[in-house]
Amino acid sequence: MGKGFRGTVADFPDFDANGDAEALYNAMKGFGSDKEAILDLVTSRSNGQRQEIRSAYKSLYGKDLIEDLKYELTGKFERLIVSLMRPPAYHDAKEIKDAIKGAGTDEKCLIEILASRTNQQIHDLVAAYNDAYGRDIEQDIIGDTSGHFKKMLVVLLQGTREDDGVVHEEVIEEDAQALYAAGEEQWGTDESIFIMLLGNRSVTHLQLVFDEYQKIAEKSIEDSIKSELSGDFERLMLAVVQCIRSRPMFFAKRLYKSMKGLGTADNTLIRIMISRSEIDMLDIRECFRLRYEKSLHNMIQDDTSGEYKRTLLKLCGGDDDIAGEFFPEAAQIAYKMWEISAMTKVQLRGTVRPISDFDPGSDAQDLRKAMKGFGTDEDTIIEIVAKRSNEQRQEIRHVFKSILGRDLMADLKSELSKNLCRLIMGLMMTPAEFDAKMMKKAMEGAGTDEHALIEILVTRSNQEIQDMCAAYKKAFKKNLEDAIRSDTSGHFCRILVSLAQGARDEGPADMGRAEEDAQALADACNAESDEMMDKFMSILCTRSFPHLRRVFQEFVRCSNKDIEQIIKKEMSGDIKNAMYAIVRSVKNQPSYLADRLYKAMKGLGTDDRALIRIMVSRSEIDLFNIRKEFKDTHDTSLHDFIQVEALVGDTSGDYRKTLLILCGGED
Repeated sequence: MGKGFRGTVADFPDFDANGDAEALYNAMKGFGSDKEAILDLVTSRSNGQRQEIRSAYKSLYGKDLIEDLKYELTGKFERLIVSLMRPPAYHDAKEIKDAIKGAGTDEKCLIEILASRTNQQIHDLVAAYNDAYGRDIEQDIIGDTSGHFKKMLVVLLQGTREDDGVVHEEVIEEDAQALYAAGEEQWGTDESIFIMLLGNRSVTHLQLVFDEYQKIAEKSIEDSIKSELSGDFERLMLAVVQCIRSRPMFFAKRLYKSMKGLGTADNTLIRIMISRSEIDMLDIRECFRLRYEKSLHNMIQDDTSGEYKRTLLKLCGGDDDIAGEFFPEAAQIAYKMWEISAMTKVQLRGTVRPISDFDPGSDAQDLRKAMKGFGTDEDTIIEIVAKRSNEQRQEIRHVFKSILGRDLMADLKSELSKNLCRLIMGLMMTPAEFDAKMMKKAMEGAGTDEHALIEILVTRSNQEIQDMCAAYKKAFKKNLEDAIRSDTSGHFCRILVSLAQGARDEGPADMGRAEEDAQALADACNAESDEMMDKFMSILCTRSFPHLRRVFQEFVRCSNKDIEQIIKKEMSGDIKNAMYAIVRSVKNQPSYLADRLYKAMKGLGTDDRALIRIMVSRSEIDLFNIRKEFKDTHDTSLHDFIQVEALVGDTSGDYRKTLLILCGGED
């Protein structure tokens, strides 16, 4: 991708293999070793030069340089330096060998290497594996994998993908239709079609096929793969598609996942930093910044330590100004990302549906029985409340009062406690009542929960906001707008008040107006702060989401920058958070809410109010989509995260059980 050299490690000028061999020998001589000298030398030479140093070292000292490095160094630093000293094909061969030896298989390693390498790199890998281990790599992989996953790996191992420039224009539409017919259009999936086309057509050809597929299916090929395939085969095909779209973006995602959360996947981090350092590390850095709003350099710095960190930072090659302009390649990726977002028609799915054979009278009686006498039958309450739709719960409330003369909400509040009570009460309210209550909670007391105000007002439809305003006035005898004005100030207050009108445009994108809006935003970036805020607010708070997707796409074209990066650089505090939330919701609202759920549970303690708010409010709208985005971004299911990560304090027992029912299953 792109022209010219895009790596961060190049040939060292005035290279002297004998001099370098001597320097390394001296660095390892005597008591201890000069690790700084070793890492400085090794990371500033290209791989070709390192092989010359290995040869010179053996000629001068009769010893194997790699064996000496293994003896002198330890831990992750040793793994990194030794891996740098191997030729690329032999490094890949060792990674594959390590991935399939022993009891378990590292499928992610197999996927990463075989999905991302060129034909020539695959051929070199096959030869290196045979030379190093005296074995046939294809037979070893066949013996360690199975099913369609195995078949696709074998196809990729042939290294016979058509050259990048080869495009069969006459069959682009036919290929797209074949993929659609093999998956979305029929019951079950014809995996052989996916394997044949995605394993053999050229990168350029498949990029055009994916565009055509989007028009036919009204969803991306990635979304179809996620819904039609499963397990390692799904992960492999997604990796192939991601590499076809953009290898640097694929590796940026892999690097991020290797470092986020507790612990670091060092094998993945080392493998990618080495294998891409002389190919496309500059593009990977730019894609990393584009997707995660922080530089790869900073993430490595925060997540690693010692000589290991210093070596990785040398390979990274420098820090990126977070608001710098895109490289042309990254600008094209950003433009394409917004185009895909604009074209994709996502089918939103909740996890809670109306129960068949619903009997509100029976449910009301069972709830009364569960709360009568000594002790409370929480299991029955959870089973009924969490497995009925909100409309059915409202019928139960009405019938409970009609046949028993009691207020169900008051009874539940007196019988339950802590987070379970808050969760069950939230489920029993109407969506408008619940949102109004959440807005009230966010503004009462000493502090204001600005993130909650932003999340609710950004993610609700016009009708939902209008219903919430009416519910707020009925419950609290005060206009929501007045409450916002008394609790917030400045531009942030104006943004919230604008959103609270529930008057956002609801039509499709107007392409002519989108170009004008994009240029207006680009011009505003050079204006005074107040003028910039006025323009951003007038567009981001009032235009429809489909229209804004096109605006943000055109913004990349006319400014060579991403709207998210501009917001992060030019704005601060609550204003930045509000504008950023709008952009994230426009791009992919389930992804934004998945991120909010992750932040609610990660680290020490759980933000239960945020967790309850999202699980309750999205359970009948798009919680299934949020689950998928959570798994895709965080490499663990929402179900597992609730079950394992959110076990601090009161997030266990009946409360956790109810959350898991709302979650609707594992992914």
